[in-house]
Amino acid sequence: MKIALIQTDLFWQNASKNRENFDSKINEIDSEVNLIVLPEMFSTGFTMNASEVAETMQGETIGWMKFKAKQKNTAITGSVVIVENGKYYNRMIFVFPSGEIQYYDKRHSFSLAGEDKVYTRGNRKVIVEYLDWKICLQVCYDLRFPVFVRNAENYDLILYVANWPKVRTNAWDALIKARAIENLSYVIGVNRIGKDAHNFEHIGHSQAIDFLGNYILEPQEKNGVFVVELDKNTMHETRKKLDFLSDRDQFDIKF
Repeated sequence: MKIALIQTDLFWQNASKNRENFDSKINEIDSEVNLIVLPEMFSTGFTMNASEVAETMQGETIGWMKFKAKQKNTAITGSVVIVENGKYYNRMIFVFPSGEIQYYDKRHSFSLAGEDKVYTRGNRKVIVEYLDWKICLQVCYDLRFPVFVRNAENYDLILYVANWPKVRTNAWDALIKARAIENLSYVIGVNRIGKDAHNFEHIGHSQAIDFLGNYILEPQEKNGVFVVELDKNTMHETRKKLDFLSDRDQFDIKF
């Protein structure tokens, strides 16, 4: 599977400018890719002003994602501030080339920033099946909670989209590698760069890790589009050889 990671600065609470920026970057991709990954809250930045920026599932940003997926014949994913039945969600949208949508609502709200007071947290783990790959959707702070993402489903890839600040970059790098090793799974993390409205600096470190913890794409700090190719067969051969997942604990998560 070929995947494009888009790392860029974000225009604070300006969905139209952010869509224009990502539109330009997507149009610059000169090779065929199967999936395009955008950061967390890519249309607004990580904002607690949900009432000012929230869109519905029929809104302009979702419409734009569906248009680009069909236009480029690829899947597109990233998180968006969504309002539904009077509640706000930090929702990771996965749009198939056909325009079909699946989504995951962020499970672990970042209480340090008050996210838990604004957004309703998700109550289910989501594994998307696409091109014979099983893809686990995760958002930013979810990275710190390994039990929730434990590979009980034999998924092939974890996607983390984030607005992860520079001050905790060491944790981002270490935890992404840990999630790959412990789950014998590919992991991709896509983060933003630049300063937000609260003057928090982000240096990206978007990256791709294989199932043994090796870099496919080393952490990037510049603005750009980075394309990686993943080989599922090699991963499954390694799983059969090592068979670590057969010794994993069995447990149920209460939502």
